[in-house]
Amino acid sequence: MRAGWRAFLVEPRRPAAVRDSPIAHWLVVGTVCIGAFMGQLDASVVVLALHTLQHDFGVSQGAVEWVVIAYLLVLVAAVTAVGRLADMVGRKLLYTYGFIVFIAGSAACGLAPNLPTLIGARVAQALGAAMLQANSVALIRDAMPSRQLGRGIGVQGAAQAMGLAFGPALGGLLIAIGGWRLIFLINVPAGLLGAALGWFLLPRTRGLHGGQSFDWPGAAAFVPAVGALLAAISFGHTEGWTSPLILALFAAALLGNAAFVVRERRAATPMIDLRLFRSVSFSAGISSGLLSYLVTFGTMLVVPYFLQDLGMSPAQAGIALTVLPLVLGVTAPLAGRAADRVGARPVTVGGMLLAALGLGALAVAHGSLPPLLGELAVVGAGLGAFTPANNAAIMASAPRAHAGVAGGVLNMTRGLGTSLGVALTGVVYAAVAGPSRGFQVSALFLALTAGLAALLSALRGRTQADPAA
Repeated sequence: MRAGWRAFLVEPRRPAAVRDSPIAHWLVVGTVCIGAFMGQLDASVVVLALHTLQHDFGVSQGAVEWVVIAYLLVLVAAVTAVGRLADMVGRKLLYTYGFIVFIAGSAACGLAPNLPTLIGARVAQALGAAMLQANSVALIRDAMPSRQLGRGIGVQGAAQAMGLAFGPALGGLLIAIGGWRLIFLINVPAGLLGAALGWFLLPRTRGLHGGQSFDWPGAAAFVPAVGALLAAISFGHTEGWTSPLILALFAAALLGNAAFVVRERRAATPMIDLRLFRSVSFSAGISSGLLSYLVTFGTMLVVPYFLQDLGMSPAQAGIALTVLPLVLGVTAPLAGRAADRVGARPVTVGGMLLAALGLGALAVAHGSLPPLLGELAVVGAGLGAFTPANNAAIMASAPRAHAGVAGGVLNMTRGLGTSLGVALTGVVYAAVAGPSRGFQVSALFLALTAGLAALLSALRGRTQADPAA
């Protein structure tokens, strides 16, 4: 019996026909894209269902928002630790079982009889999502030839953008057909497909730290610290940035991260090898990536808010906003190919400068819908150029044996950037009287942020494929 269970803790070989196929690396990318698409689709769909959940459960708006907050807190706090664990026990193993956990959480969400149960199920769903996201880019890094890494990550970025773009429309359709439960239950067959493909198409992980122990004290300091920081950012606008709760959360985040750094410097097998950040390419990529996610989700917050203030319905504003992720999705694979040819620096710098140009145009000329859609397309093209090239450079600058941790840090910055974009842009928009003036100042703030990201991207040198730790 014990030997039977151990079989599920060992990564299986791929069939020989898959392993020897000339497109084996693209089969890996396609499998990873299923998780990438589902993750972004689920995020946008659930936000759309909050009003329905509030009505069905008879709860307040603040209570139902925990359906989103609990998921985001667990995902962002856990994804780096999961990446380290994957570097030790196997990326294929954790990615495939991530689908299983995500499926179980989704089914529990769809069958939840009350709000507390739904929130608990969302925590399980978030753990599964962390197992998927921490390993997705690392799996592509392992499978793709170095000269095609940007192209592979670009395709994954396109899948994420498509999930984000189609989420609201598909969510509205599913809610209309079968109610809010269907938006969770639809993940079950899709997740089963992803798990089956992962089991047969993903390669076994090589070069793992199998003999090392997991840094539990480091994780015990890191996970609560990141959770406290995310909670402070998320609740700062509503609770007041100088309220005792928010100040306590920021203090807990600061102390926890300080304790984590002290622990990692002394640990024989740290959760995050801090020497990763000695690489200028890695540090510049992580910091500019965080700012890019701030720009992306700040724009996706303020544009529909502004359009609805001008009298558009939520559906109309949502349709207008899809221009950004659609153009991002089309641009990402092309940008990944360009980065493989000319390097990450010109593509990332050019992409963020293009996004800054589009946001600057939004600030100056936003009086009617046609120009606004064109300007959103420019922003989407800039972000689509930046993201795959930056992600590929981050992964290429980290040693292959640390790819899981690097992917986890990358995805953690996505969550923090998302929260910062929503929080800070919301504060700027609300602080200025009048929707037109508030939108103008918000767009300028985001344009300056994009410019700063371009400056940080310019610091990176020529990325090496696999430098020493």
